[in-house]
Formats: sequence, structure tokens, C-alpha cells
Amino acid sequence: MSPMDNNIAKNEIAHGERLARGNPEDAWGWSTPAGKKRALRRALMIMESAGLGAESSVLEIGCGTGLFTEYFSRCGANIVAVDISHELIARARERGLPADRIRFVEGAFEECHFPIPFDAIIGSSVLHHLDLDVAIIKIYQLLKPGGTISFTEPNMLNPQIMIQKNIPWIKDRLGDSPDETAFFSWDIKSKLKKTGFQDIMVRPFDWLHPAIPELLVDRVSRIGAVLEGMTLIKEFSGSLHISARRPGQSAKC
Repeated sequence: MSPMDNNIAKNEIAHGERLARGNPEDAWGWSTPAGKKRALRRALMIMESAGLGAESSVLEIGCGTGLFTEYFSRCGANIVAVDISHELIARARERGLPADRIRFVEGAFEECHFPIPFDAIIGSSVLHHLDLDVAIIKIYQLLKPGGTISFTEPNMLNPQIMIQKNIPWIKDRLGDSPDETAFFSWDIKSKLKKTGFQDIMVRPFDWLHPAIPELLVDRVSRIGAVLEGMTLIKEFSGSLHISARRPGQSAKC
């Protein structure tokens, strides 16, 4: 397996430093009323599809400030949460999550070594920051037979995402890192299949923008639920929910 691209690592470290100068969760859109609703929904989707429960052994990639780690911790799982940013990991540790179940690791996921395989490997908005061809093989290798993955990622078919991820000055203005991208559903599905995953699901979702005013959040959420059920229109949703399983005996979660 090839090592992580050093330029990607340097850019991601610099990106973490830049975010830490302000409030990262503001930059990511998680702190608005709409953003909080979106974050909770994603966390629940990830936990449910990964089958997380008490005593599950879980690896969270790209934990950032630990916002999603805190959500995931509520199911009683044992979580190793990794992030490349020293500054963001420091904020995650300040959350005071149970030290007997939650361990934070600083480093590039592609370069980290973990002593045990996991029941599940999860993350929110992280795969599009990684050297995916390297990371996806390592993810597969770190799973127990029957283990699951569950991630939520930006959808490249969404017009805003497509512009934001492909026009450098807009990407920089909106606070993205230089190398981050987004995914087409068929491409990520093909990569997972090629790696050996089974039961692959890539579902477009999310029409609730973080900037939606609080008074309109519930109404827009209802409209979004309708759009997510429409065969063609749903493909242009803002995000993708990605899940799959490593072949073998089902993990006990």
C-alpha cells in the first residue's frame, strides 16, 4: 500500500490550523439551527447503518472537534477517533468524553497503525479529504470479517457542491482545503466493489442548507424528505450516505 501523499497531509494540517483560529463548527455549518438538525440526522444514520451498540469496537476517521464523536459515544461503543489536526484533536479532548471508551489519536489515518480490527469504521465528511485509493484499502483491512462502514459525504452532482469543489478561488473563499473533493455515487460505489466490499449502498440525501432560518427548518426538512423520494431529483441532493460490509461472518455489534 502506497503511503499518503505528503502534500495532502501538509495541506490538511494547515487547514486544521486555519479552522482552529475561529470556530470550526461555524465554518462547517454545524452550529446553526439547521446545521444542528443536519448533524444529528447524520449521526443517527451512521450509527444505525453501522449497527453501533454497547461494546462495539469502532474507528471514527476525521473526528475533528469531536462533535460527531460525542453523538456516537451515546450508544456505548468503544471508539478510537483519529484526526490529522493537532488543534482539532485538542478541542475534541476538551469535551470530556468517557476515557474508558473513547480514545483520540492524532495523525493521518493512512499512516496510523491500529492493533485490532474493528466492528465498524465510520465518519462524517471525511473521505473526501483523504487519499481515497490508499484509505479505502486500509479501511477494508482494518475491518473484522462482517464489519461495516458508514460515512456521509458531499455529492458532486449537487450544483453548489460541484462549483465549490472545482473552482479554486471559491473553494478557498468558502474555507475548503485545497485537495478536498466530493463524490459521484457511481464512482465511490465502483471503488468499494473493486476493493471487495459487499452490500454496498450509496444514497443521496439532504436538502437542508445550514443557512436556512430557524423558522423554516421544519418546513424545508419536509420538502427535502419529498425530494429525497423522487427518482431523478434525489440524485442532486447535497450529500451521500455510503455504507458497505466486508464479507464474512457478521460482526457482533
